[in-house]
Amino acid sequence: MARIAGVTIPAEKQVWIALTYIYGIGETTSRTILAAANIEPTTRVKDLTEAEEQKLREIIDNDYTVEGDLQRLVANNIKRLKDINNYKGMRHKTGLPVNGQRTRTNARTRKGRAIAVGGTQPKAASKT
Repeated sequence: MARIAGVTIPAEKQVWIALTYIYGIGETTSRTILAAANIEPTTRVKDLTEAEEQKLREIIDNDYTVEGDLQRLVANNIKRLKDINNYKGMRHKTGLPVNGQRTRTNARTRKGRAIAVGGTQPKAASKT
C-alpha cells in the first residue's frame, strides 16, 4: 500500500480515485497531478513503481496544501470569522447554514435533530 501525504491510499483502486482519499484532493486535482507526473490515471496503485510513487509525493508536497495543513488553515479562517463577529461567523457560532441556504425547511444537517413544539403530544389523562 502506498502512503502519500500521511495517508495510506487503497492498493486495489485506480490511481486517480485513490488520490481523492487525501483531504484536499478531488477528482480534477487528482487528474492534474497525474498529468504532471506522466502517470496513466487508470493504472492501479499496486502496479505503481517506487519512482512513480516518489514523483507523486514530491508533486503533492511541493505544489498542494493537503491534510493537516489545509484543515488547520480552514479552521483558522472560521475562527477568524467568529472572532470578528461578521455574519458568516455568527452563523458558524449558532450552527446554522452559512452560505445563504433557507432554514424554514431543509436545514436539518446543520441545525441537528428537530425539537418537538409544545401542543403536539396528546395530554395524559388526569385523576379527578
